[in-house]
Amino acid sequence: MKQLLPGILFAALWASASVATKFGVQSVHPLILANVRFFIAGSGMLLFAYGIQRKKDAWPTRLEWRQLAIFALLNTTIYLGAFVLALKQVSAGIGSLSTATNPLFIALLSAIWLRRMPRWTEMGGLLLGLVGVGIATYPLLQNSYATVEGLLILLVGMVSVSAATVYYASIEWRLPNLVINGWQVLLGGVLLIPFTLLAIALDSSGFSASHYDERFWLSVFWLIVPVSVVALQLWFYLVRQDAIRASLWLFLCPIFGFAYSYLLMGEPITTYTVVGTGLVIGGLWLGRSK
Repeated sequence: MKQLLPGILFAALWASASVATKFGVQSVHPLILANVRFFIAGSGMLLFAYGIQRKKDAWPTRLEWRQLAIFALLNTTIYLGAFVLALKQVSAGIGSLSTATNPLFIALLSAIWLRRMPRWTEMGGLLLGLVGVGIATYPLLQNSYATVEGLLILLVGMVSVSAATVYYASIEWRLPNLVINGWQVLLGGVLLIPFTLLAIALDSSGFSASHYDERFWLSVFWLIVPVSVVALQLWFYLVRQDAIRASLWLFLCPIFGFAYSYLLMGEPITTYTVVGTGLVIGGLWLGRSK
């Protein structure tokens, strides 16, 4: 019961990130959306922690700076950077479905981290989940709701955030959750700058066509407050309780995600969607079985 309400709220808010991102990238280049979100969210959380709450003994040590930088690179720069880039080419529903594969990658990476052979159930669950994503994606590829390039970028992001979760759970953090979250989001934005500059050099027209309209700022607000602040605080709370059980709440993300994308974006829910989502959930169950 201690995890029930935080878990459901986390899944509902985390799944909404796909639709909010999908709206935002209609106005600006994906990396602009990511950078603005990271700098505002990270600065705001740190200002609150240090300026209002006045957290004592909450300044990172040299070792903690390194840990925060690694976590920021995996959890914010690579994962969320790849996520916003992919959502330019992939439907919001598929973006939410992809998050449900995280427990499978988390189990596999945990096995590698602990230097043990992955169980057949973990490998079978991972393969079943990927097949499910493929089935759910098939009609979207046919109807231009997704591209192969977008799916590959999304896959890179999923592997990265799963590695971030395993890394986070392997460390006994001294710092408060809000401070960890604030620094990893802000550092993630700093580490994303070179990629943004490279993207500008390669495609300056994509940046000049950006429009900082109401849709953009509403997207930024939603991605910062309900997602970057509230959902991540809930996620850190759940992971600290039990990393494996925390990952199970990601099961609910596709359900919320497809509902949001259908109601708000007009994206289709087909038989392929239902079957593919069922296979992903089945793969998660298999991957978690003993």
